Amino acid sequence: MTAPAVPQAVLRDTAADAGPTVAGLDAALAEWARPGGPFDPALLAAHEERESFPAEACAALDAWGLPEFYVPARHGGRQERLDVFVALLRRIAARDLTVAVAHGKTFLGGVCVWAADEDGPAHLLARQVLAGEPVAWGLTEPGGGSDLLAGALTATRHGSGWRLSGRKWPVNNATRGNLMCVLARTEPGGGARGFTVFLLDRRATPAGTVRPLPKMPTHGIRGADISGLEFDDARLPAHAVVGPVGGGLELVLKSLQLTRIVCVSLSLGAGDHALGLLRRFLGQRRLYGRGLADLPHARDVAGRAVARQFLAESVAHTAALAAHHVPEQLSVVSAVTKAFVPSLIAGQLRLVGDLLGARGFLTDVEGYGGFAKLERDHQVVPLFDGSTWVNRAGLAAVLPLLRPGRRPAPVGADSPARWLREDSEPDPLDTRRLRLMAPRDAVLGALPGLVAELAAEEGESATTGLARALLAACERLGADIGSLRPAAGPPSTAAMRLAERYEWCFAGAAALALHRARPRLRDGVWGVDGLWLRGVLALVLEALDAAPADATQVYGELGTLLTTVPDAPATLLGGDLGDLGDLRGDLDDLRGGGETGGQGAPAPRSGAPATDDRRSDEVEAA
Repeated sequence: MTAPAVPQAVLRDTAADAGPTVAGLDAALAEWARPGGPFDPALLAAHEERESFPAEACAALDAWGLPEFYVPARHGGRQERLDVFVALLRRIAARDLTVAVAHGKTFLGGVCVWAADEDGPAHLLARQVLAGEPVAWGLTEPGGGSDLLAGALTATRHGSGWRLSGRKWPVNNATRGNLMCVLARTEPGGGARGFTVFLLDRRATPAGTVRPLPKMPTHGIRGADISGLEFDDARLPAHAVVGPVGGGLELVLKSLQLTRIVCVSLSLGAGDHALGLLRRFLGQRRLYGRGLADLPHARDVAGRAVARQFLAESVAHTAALAAHHVPEQLSVVSAVTKAFVPSLIAGQLRLVGDLLGARGFLTDVEGYGGFAKLERDHQVVPLFDGSTWVNRAGLAAVLPLLRPGRRPAPVGADSPARWLREDSEPDPLDTRRLRLMAPRDAVLGALPGLVAELAAEEGESATTGLARALLAACERLGADIGSLRPAAGPPSTAAMRLAERYEWCFAGAAALALHRARPRLRDGVWGVDGLWLRGVLALVLEALDAAPADATQVYGELGTLLTTVPDAPATLLGGDLGDLGDLRGDLDDLRGGGETGGQGAPAPRSGAPATDDRRSDEVEAA
């Protein structure tokens, strides 16, 4: 397949017209996705087929100014708010996960330098990144997996500088980039103080001392540069050291607290993409003279997919702002977020794939061929920056300190419901406040107060009942953690299950905090009668073995709205949540157990007409 040419005017004109904002990127991406553009689905599919790097899309993002958001404002960039940066990468991932992974790696590659907060290396790296130079992050080694202490690449002193020997593999952008932050063993015995971070510029090393390792064939993100580097006494100057000598492991672990939060933007974008396909499919698909959205099962599955997206948003957005307001707690917040959100969206993709049927596997069905790529690409996200198991195991290790009910929140403790407000200006991101051990968890700790506030405002409503059930489930979790026997070695299966329950309780608390913080989320299409919150709380309670009796009805309402109000964005974080209008009566009919108009779900208010698709019927039959 021959990739279409990309007119350079598209790159220049769009980059000039769109400002460096989330809205500006949205507009640019829409323009670039047209035929012949750098995000043309045909071009991206061609790169996927050839396993070639999506250079046109990455060049467009460079021209638009995305590298400026990889550099903190204090070093000349535009990165001031982590939630804004997450929103930007989410938009890109919603178009193509491979591009988001390939380009966004530069943030991960540079984060150790920003976290170390040393002017010399930071100013040097900032100039390179702002000029469009990609940066890789060399942590993993062959056979080492996620065990950073097993790293065998050595850095030995040589005069006033250092020599590196060993391999880093697999690494994103290892071959295409000239810059890499490398974690190297600086003490033969290793250990907590036996590793150091270095900023390597391949162009400044003697010829032949740094060699690229071949690109790895991968199941997903096939066009990304997943390769590695081999070092053979590569010389580095003294100023290549990032942070204190021997402080590399601590610096990396603190940096991962930021990258794990940013990483879930990839999952949010994948969820956006999947819901867009599902909404189109349910609105258009007719089988045997009847719309698929008329079937209660289809509405239920669609509603569950929507609820998963809303819950993922709640956790990711809370975590991004927690980085500004409670960075001391980020070791817990980031571990919960990274373990929970990609797994949640992986489940959403399975739900969507089940409804799409054959379209979830075939690549030549117009409009739906990208789903198989999307699902493949997302499978790697749970592995980035520590796998689900690694993050959950880290959480399991500190559960006794975090046990709900162990100690009350400190007097005057800042509630997430305050710093999640839209009119609240985040504190500047201060990496000096990051800690390896969190003193407490403000999000889950705020749950009793959030439930009390909701009850005071709404009385004993359906939403209040769900919130009280969540609080009771968290109290049971606290009792079960209290009875857990400490054990040496890796966490037990029982501890891991408790950690997973903790994640669900945290997610429910984050959703409730967002609901309390933003009154506009109590109105509009998704907010009437607390619908979105009831949906996510039902999801949480199901996972905690406390499923509410009306869960199926709530999912049915969410699924109905996904197809009947196509102009309402399936997000809690946009500006306009849409208007329910004359569909209120239709939802009342659903709650009464009837079917609107005798034909199931109400017809779409606007958007593409529901028509018989004969070719699709043939595909389904096949």
